[in-house]
Order: sequence, then C-alpha cells, then structure tokens
Amino acid sequence: MDLGSQLLQYSFAGLTLGSIYALVALAFVTTFSITGILNLAMGEFLTFGALLAVSLLGAGLPLPLACAVAVCLVALLGGLMERVAVRPVLGAPPLVPVMVTIGLAVSLRGVALLAWGTDTYTLPAFSAGESLRVGGAALALQSLWVLGFLVLVLVGLFVFFDYTLTGKAVRACMINRTAAELLGVRPERMSFCSFVASGALGAAAGILITPITLATYDLGFMLGLKGFIGAVVGGLTSVPGAVAGGLLLGLLEAFGAGLVASGMKDVVAMLVLLAVLLVRPTGIFGLGRGREA
Repeated sequence: MDLGSQLLQYSFAGLTLGSIYALVALAFVTTFSITGILNLAMGEFLTFGALLAVSLLGAGLPLPLACAVAVCLVALLGGLMERVAVRPVLGAPPLVPVMVTIGLAVSLRGVALLAWGTDTYTLPAFSAGESLRVGGAALALQSLWVLGFLVLVLVGLFVFFDYTLTGKAVRACMINRTAAELLGVRPERMSFCSFVASGALGAAAGILITPITLATYDLGFMLGLKGFIGAVVGGLTSVPGAVAGGLLLGLLEAFGAGLVASGMKDVVAMLVLLAVLLVRPTGIFGLGRGREA
C-alpha cells in the first residue's frame, strides 16, 4: 500500500472512531448544557447498550429489535439515574454531582462485570458484504453505519431544536435556566429528558462500534473518556463543537497511531486536551463564558 492509500486508510479509521467520540460528546453537551453536571457515567451507557444487545440477540430476538430494545432500556437507565441519584444533588457544590456520577460509573461497571464477566462479545455487522475499496484503502460497511447515524443525529437535533416547542424549551434552559423557569419552562423535566437522550445516544454508539471493536464490561471507560475530551475540545455547550471535537480527536489518534506508534493513540488524546485547556479553556467553539444559572 502506497503512502496515499495509507493516509486515506488512516482517515477512514479516524472518521469512524471520531464519529463515536462525537456521539458521546453530544451526550455530554446535552446533559451539561441543561443541568450543569458532567455525567462521568456516560461510558457505561455504551457498555450496557452493547452488552444488552448481545444478550438480547442471543435470546433469539432479531438484530434490529435487539438493538432497539437495548437502546430503550439504557435510555430508561439514564432517566432512572437522573431521578434517583442526580436530581437530589442538583444545586449542591459542583464537585458533589461529579462524585455521584463517578460512583455510578464504578457501580455500573461492577454490575457489567458480574453479569457478563471478562469475556469479549461481538455483534454481526449491520450490512453483509466486503469492505468498499476507495483509492486503494478499505472502508468497512459498518463504518458507513456509524457515519450515517451521526449525520442522522445531527439532522434530528437541528429539526428538534429549531422546529419543535420542546426543543425551544431545551434551548432556553441551555441559554439561561433561571429565565426559562420564569417563562414557564420546567428545567427538571428537561433534565430528565436530557439523561434519557444521553442514555439512548450512548447505547446506540456502543452498539454501532461493537461489530468493529468487540464489547467487554469496560468498553465504555476509554470511549467515554475520549468522548468527554472531544466535548471539551469543541466546547461543552456547543453541539457543532462536540461533533468537530470528536472527529478531530479521532483523526489525530488514527494518524498518530499510524504514522508514529500505536501507543500514541491515547497519548494524543491527552495532549490535545492539555493543549486546548491551556490555549482556549472554553473549547474551540466555546462562547468564552460558562453556563448561566
């Protein structure tokens, strides 16, 4: 494979990974913009989505139904988490909700370990057939599903925020929570919906990546961390920033691992995070101010 084909191959790998990071980053942005809370249990949504889909498929459900049920179950898990663990600490010092979500992440990872063990699991690719050949590089059909789902989510968010009353209420909470309350919007309802949506997004991301990378009880740890980094890079209150940050991180990781060394993959993520925090703490698309109360 010549250099041009290698660079194209790295681009395909980076876009696939970056799309997953972008989906996770979108989930972070959604919950943080509305509640002001960083849900550090986000990675476990990916884990449970993937492993529940594997179990449901093994129980005899067809693949589309298994994936849909898994997404719905994890969305309910996100809503339950908000009601039981997060809502009671809203308004507490910022460190308290973060510690709560960290405790939830550790607990959920333990539950996944007990339920599924340390084995690796996989799901069949969503489309049968060989990889596409583009310019001497191979593009897996599953990667097209990942990219397509990201585009679908972006279009859905655009329609939701610009053309629905609920979407406008969510945007009001994102801009100024207090003003939204004065206008009759119920932020606690928006908070619940944001956790449900982030659970669904995380589960879908975990399911989409499983045919490519396999699933384990700790699948979501690094993917959740990379999604968080992507959200910080783009700006924690910016939807376009979350997508741009996730894609940028995926591409940098792929090229770093391919051109320098495979061990550079995780190092690149941390270096990017440090560079952004030092140069522009609000992120590339950040507005230069924090979320208003």
